[in-house]
Amino acid sequence: MTSHDLAAALADAELIFDRGTLEREIARMAGKIRNDYAGSVPVYLTIMHGGLPFAAQLAMEIGVRGLDLEFDYLHATRYRGATSGGELVWKHRPATPLRGRRVLLADDIVDEGHTLHAIREWCMQQGAVEVRIAALAVKAHDRCVEGLCADYVGVEVPDRYVFGYGMDFHEQGRNLPAIYALKD
Repeated sequence: MTSHDLAAALADAELIFDRGTLEREIARMAGKIRNDYAGSVPVYLTIMHGGLPFAAQLAMEIGVRGLDLEFDYLHATRYRGATSGGELVWKHRPATPLRGRRVLLADDIVDEGHTLHAIREWCMQQGAVEVRIAALAVKAHDRCVEGLCADYVGVEVPDRYVFGYGMDFHEQGRNLPAIYALKD
């Protein structure tokens, strides 16, 4: 594969998790989140763009369990279409005041965690009393930023290029209803 053709990537990829499996894992996560946030209304921050499909599904599952959320979003990226990260660029900061609030970040994946670490630190600087992370997927490796881990995890994916269900293949395929990994 020499281009960024999504069809070619899919032909050269392995299905890691299908839609049904992901939906079951999201429902499981929602139960834990509902229990942990009982009696409060957390600020639910979707991390754009990758977190959108997962965050929407998770929010609905949390709602089914009777927990209300205050919605907002943020867009911060280190990738900007590339496959490796650079300096953090803020495209949109949440408008909801975070001072004294419990915050739940919803994102598609924890890879090494540099972006999520910076976002979590920013939320704390804004006065959040607690910041937790819900991630659909975490990569199986030992290269995470020290002290960063997701509090709620759907699935563990291999340490390969993964895409689908919010994760992109060169800005394509975020809306695929499954997670794929390119073959080694």
